[in-house]
Amino acid sequence: MAEYHVKSNNSLSFEITKSSQLVGSLTYKSWFTFNAEIETAEHQRYQIEPKGFWGTTIELKNGEQVLLKFRMNWTGEIVIQTSFNGMKNGYVFKHRGVFKDSFVLTDQEGIELLVLKPNLSWKLMNYEYQIITTEHFETFPNKEILLITALHCANYYMSMMVGAVI
Repeated sequence: MAEYHVKSNNSLSFEITKSSQLVGSLTYKSWFTFNAEIETAEHQRYQIEPKGFWGTTIELKNGEQVLLKFRMNWTGEIVIQTSFNGMKNGYVFKHRGVFKDSFVLTDQEGIELLVLKPNLSWKLMNYEYQIITTEHFETFPNKEILLITALHCANYYMSMMVGAVI
């Protein structure tokens, strides 16, 4: 089990740390867009881009290679499909709770891999997050990319829900 912290300096940039060590960052290109860039602590860069006419499918790319796709289904769950090193896996990212909001990432069998808890900083009007992962998740070879993608999914979910209310 590990604990990560996410801090936002502004609404466009998020840094993920574990024991005060930088794990990676998520930076959005501009407000009201899902285009973003992930950078790991090893300075690997990945692009996140919406695809399709309505932009309902989001892709994570390394150059032109698609490593990961996700989309929100009608029940509000985000279905994630990865393709790392030729191995395909599926995950579900979903909202849990009403008063104690959190998000959960599970594998295809429904086994919980991480819990992401948002905390709105009213002073700065930015979200911060606490992420708790399982021991099993910590063994994943591409856990940093999946962890930062989960952060993007949380932001995506909250944006979609605000858009649905407006």
